[in-house]
Amino acid sequence: MIFHDRAEAGRALAHRLESNEHENNVIVLGIPRGGVPVAFEVAAKLHAPLDVFVVRKLGVPGHEELGFGAIASGGMRFLDSEIMEAVGISGEAVEEVTARETQELQRRERAYRGGRSPLGVEGKTVILVDDGIATGSSMQVAISALRAMQAAQIVVAVPVAPVSTCRRLRTQLDDLVCVQMPTFFHAIGEFYEDFSQVSDEEVTDLLHFSAQKPAKNPV
Repeated sequence: MIFHDRAEAGRALAHRLESNEHENNVIVLGIPRGGVPVAFEVAAKLHAPLDVFVVRKLGVPGHEELGFGAIASGGMRFLDSEIMEAVGISGEAVEEVTARETQELQRRERAYRGGRSPLGVEGKTVILVDDGIATGSSMQVAISALRAMQAAQIVVAVPVAPVSTCRRLRTQLDDLVCVQMPTFFHAIGEFYEDFSQVSDEEVTDLLHFSAQKPAKNPV
């Protein structure tokens, strides 16, 4: 299956999550930017509140596409010791990259919510949504952060992820819902006809629109 765009992928994912539609303790968190249009469709189907959960990759200086870790909302940080050792990154560089990405994480949270307070996750069933998962390193730090924030249950929901990543993440979760779990996987974008970049403005608009709709389980 090739999804036309993230909205179509979100509707397909929402169909898999219909069993949560009658629960009153559910919130949906989208990982910006690409996860938010998917999460918007899920939240609309479940009549649940929608918010962002920001995760930022920590990239090796000079080779930023290679991540040596990640940070997430709530102050959680994950470091991949194998990659750090392989590239020989210094402790000073780790802290410099972390500080820079923390500033960007905080900027995005302020910009996206437009002054609204973040949704509280303590005691809630959290459905954490992205437009796909590749290696799962960023998702792992998000899961750890939500555990530290005392979410009652954590469900990761994505349109596509390799079967190997799903197997690894499933052991850390209360549930994992994935529309497609291919054995052979190169990149998330190959499963979308339209995988164009999502703008900050689109994320802000979707959150604002969702906030105007009455949720069945308001928080």
